Amino acid sequence: MGMTDNLLSTGQWFVTLFLFLLVLLQAARSVRWRTLRSDNVLQHSFFGAAVALGFIWQLRAGIYPGLAIHIFGITAVTLVLGWGLAVFAGLLALVLTVITGREPVIMFAANGLITVMIPALVTHGIMLWERHRNFSNFFAYIFFCGFFGAGISVAAAGLVMCLMLWFSGVYEFSELVHDYLRYLPLFMIPEGFVNGAIVTGMMVFHPDRLTTLDPRRYR
Repeated sequence: MGMTDNLLSTGQWFVTLFLFLLVLLQAARSVRWRTLRSDNVLQHSFFGAAVALGFIWQLRAGIYPGLAIHIFGITAVTLVLGWGLAVFAGLLALVLTVITGREPVIMFAANGLITVMIPALVTHGIMLWERHRNFSNFFAYIFFCGFFGAGISVAAAGLVMCLMLWFSGVYEFSELVHDYLRYLPLFMIPEGFVNGAIVTGMMVFHPDRLTTLDPRRYR
C-alpha cells in the first residue's frame, strides 16, 4: 500500500509528519533499549525482521498510484518484538525500499504511518484485548492475535490510506470503492494466513522469540 508518488497536499503532508513523529516518540519510549543492547537473540530477531520485511515489500502489485497491494507482515513482527521495536524494524525495512527506489523519500512519513505504525498499533490493541479476555487456550493467541489481528490491521491501514487519498482529491470516493475498497476483504485473507502461519510456527518451534506471549496463561 506504499505511496510511490507525492499524492498528498501540503497540509496533509505536515499532519501526517506530525502523527508519524508522535507515534515514533511513543514507540521509542516503549522500547527497552538496554535489553535490546544486551540480548543477542532479540537483536537477531530485530534485524532479521527488518531485512525480511524489506525483501517482502519489494514484491507488490498495483495499477493506480498509491493503491499497491503487498503483504505487510507487521503483525507477526509485532508479536515477536512488541509494538515499539516492530515500528523501528518496519521503518528500517522502509529505508531499504527507499534505497532501492521503491518508495520516495518525501513520502516516508506517510508510508511509515500506513504500512508500519497503524498495523503495529492495531495488532498491539488486539493483543491487549486478548490478554484482557484471559483466554486459557493458546489457540486464542494464534487466532485472534495472529490470523485475525493481521487481517484487521491491513484493513485499518487500507481504510486510512483511502481516506488520505480521498481528502487529498487524488481519487473520488466512488473510484476508491470500485478500484480498491471492495477488494479489501480479499487482501485480508492472505495477510492473515501468512502472519498466522508465521506466528504458529514460532509458537511451536521458538515460543521464546514471541516476546508478547505469556505461556503461563495457557493450559
